Amino acid sequence: MKCNNCGFENKEGTSFCTKCGNSLQIQPDNRKNVTHQTSKNLSKNNTTKIVIVALVILAIVLSGAFIYLYGFTNDDSQNNEIQSDDGAKDVNLSDNQSKNQSVASSDNSKKTEEVKSKSWKLIGSYSGSGSGSKTINVPEGKIKVTLSAYPIKNYASNYLYVTGSNGESGGVDWGSKSAVETRSDSFTYTSDSPETFTIEYYETVSWEVEFYAYQ
Repeated sequence: MKCNNCGFENKEGTSFCTKCGNSLQIQPDNRKNVTHQTSKNLSKNNTTKIVIVALVILAIVLSGAFIYLYGFTNDDSQNNEIQSDDGAKDVNLSDNQSKNQSVASSDNSKKTEEVKSKSWKLIGSYSGSGSGSKTINVPEGKIKVTLSAYPIKNYASNYLYVTGSNGESGGVDWGSKSAVETRSDSFTYTSDSPETFTIEYYETVSWEVEFYAYQ
């Protein structure tokens, strides 16, 4: 233990300096000073630790807030991009639907106009009396044939027949006991090529055959 008076180094536990006789006991004031200094040092150390811990916590909080905000911003950007893409798809889909509806409407209008514009148009009318035959050339397409005749007073049989090269036919006839009256008939057919029809009539007062094309 070092003497405060002469500076001589004494053995530990010695009460008085062996050189100058000075008391080696620590004075109460010195003890207080030492204790006070120690307390100050401990307080400074604790304050430093608290500041360091606070700074670490603050850094963690700020890092978390930055990560959260950055991620939220990216999510919003991605959502906006997705919504923009969805909006563009909806617009394109709407445009395509409008175009399809316009095309369908145009096609329907054309079909309606075609249906409205088409009708049965007379392309040939033939008539006569007595007995005989006649050959008629009929163009291709959808054709309707109407025929009628009035017979001479019945003796055996009277008739008017119209027969085509495609096998289509129609006609009227009377027997010996049939009433003397006008009779009529009609038929329709569709052909991709012109057809030839034969008109045959026997014992008639008058007859008439008409050909119509659906145009």
